[in-house]
Amino acid sequence: MNFLGIDLGTSSVKIIVMDEEGKVIASLSKEYPVFYPEQGWAEQNPEDWWNATKEGIKELIEKKQINGKTIKSIGFSGQMHGLVTLDENDKVLMPAILWCDQRTGEECEYITEVVGKDKLSKYTGNKALTGFTAPKILWIKKHRQEVYSKVSHILLPKDYIRFKLTGEYATDVSDASGTLLFDVENRVWSKEMLNALKISEDLLPKCYESSQVTGSISKEAALETGLEEGTLVVGGAGDQAAGAVGTGTVESGIISVAMGTSGVVFASQKEYAVDSENRLHSFCHANDEWHVMGVMLSAASCLKWWVEAVNKGNSKTFDELLYEAEKIPAGSEGLIFLPYLMGERTPYSDPYAKGCFIGLNITHTRAHMTRAILEGVAFGLKDSLELVRNLNIPINEVRVSGGGAKSKLWRQILADIFETRIDMINSVDGPSYGAAILAAVGAGKFDSVNEACSKLIKVTESVYPNKMNIDKYERMYRVYSSLYSRLKDTFNEIS
Repeated sequence: MNFLGIDLGTSSVKIIVMDEEGKVIASLSKEYPVFYPEQGWAEQNPEDWWNATKEGIKELIEKKQINGKTIKSIGFSGQMHGLVTLDENDKVLMPAILWCDQRTGEECEYITEVVGKDKLSKYTGNKALTGFTAPKILWIKKHRQEVYSKVSHILLPKDYIRFKLTGEYATDVSDASGTLLFDVENRVWSKEMLNALKISEDLLPKCYESSQVTGSISKEAALETGLEEGTLVVGGAGDQAAGAVGTGTVESGIISVAMGTSGVVFASQKEYAVDSENRLHSFCHANDEWHVMGVMLSAASCLKWWVEAVNKGNSKTFDELLYEAEKIPAGSEGLIFLPYLMGERTPYSDPYAKGCFIGLNITHTRAHMTRAILEGVAFGLKDSLELVRNLNIPINEVRVSGGGAKSKLWRQILADIFETRIDMINSVDGPSYGAAILAAVGAGKFDSVNEACSKLIKVTESVYPNKMNIDKYERMYRVYSSLYSRLKDTFNEIS
């Protein structure tokens, strides 16, 4: 018995096959383009997703010699917030507007004004951001009236793949949470939001829990992919919730930190709770519970910028620059880096925030600056961690993943700044692995998502805080935390 996990990312789809013991026995990725037709816009062709996915599944089955009959169920992960519109004949009406598209600033202001900031938080647990789906729908209503008049179905990106595989219009609670049309606390579409924005619920897909069965592989999809007709398909989850399942972040007290291009601090919670200022996202989790999430826009990308853009001419590799930084004492001798290279989301939600070094003097070297970048990103992640603490969510263990987590120095800095143990785990496939786990739960292999994670995911390596560095970093963090408010007006003037 095997389980298929499909992660529909922004640049590629990753597909894995997991066996009953949790071992990944086959995997592959297929890329597709992103289009930027105007400044701040980001779009994709849903058919590109489908072509990559069906070809990937077929290739996985044929080249990896996986018998399609052994795949008992399929789970999804996917980029969140994107808008797919279908007409009454299920034809895609226009390119999908992606999570990173920034065209909906006016719509976000409109939503906040019409609904009210407090009611928006009450109804959805979140505030209006350009990435979310509802502002995109309003943008189409205003700017593409001829398209909106033909819309019969609205889907999120991964759910378009579900539709192509099963013929069902369905989504899951974690992905729906990022639409700004969902009552996160009660896990249903928000009638208050739909009425306020004049959007018909008839356009929206049926919503399921992440491990619930939503349909099965159709005869047509079976012929196109090599899968067996009737194979079960479960709800799946948005990429962050699926990634949390893939790291075992499903119990209260376990925190996950994803150090990819962006940085995400993710905490599971048994009871629904919302940050009073909506600095954290409050979403449904994939394990029938909830989660909060803080997002910084530039994490490992800060180091990538430093190595590939600034130090490119020196021919220094990541490892060489990190080796230099290891020799610099904690605190970089008073040098602080603000990691706002692409603006910031948590805790400031400011597109005009700028990255900068503070405290440079004649004694500082490149090695100091490298270490300051590592520390600055860790301080930025601590901003989200402190908001999690303020919700009285316990922090017993932090599990890290992503490209930045490969650096032991960076993990040690995180442990010192967070003042807690930092763990690496045996799972490296993140969202696609989480999707496969959800598929296994849906097929009855496990009684719950939490049980599956406890059996399949293990800690492989731990880094503990260095007590000698904790006080120094706490003082540095107080300075770091004060800098944004002092520089906010300057950032705006520069912009």
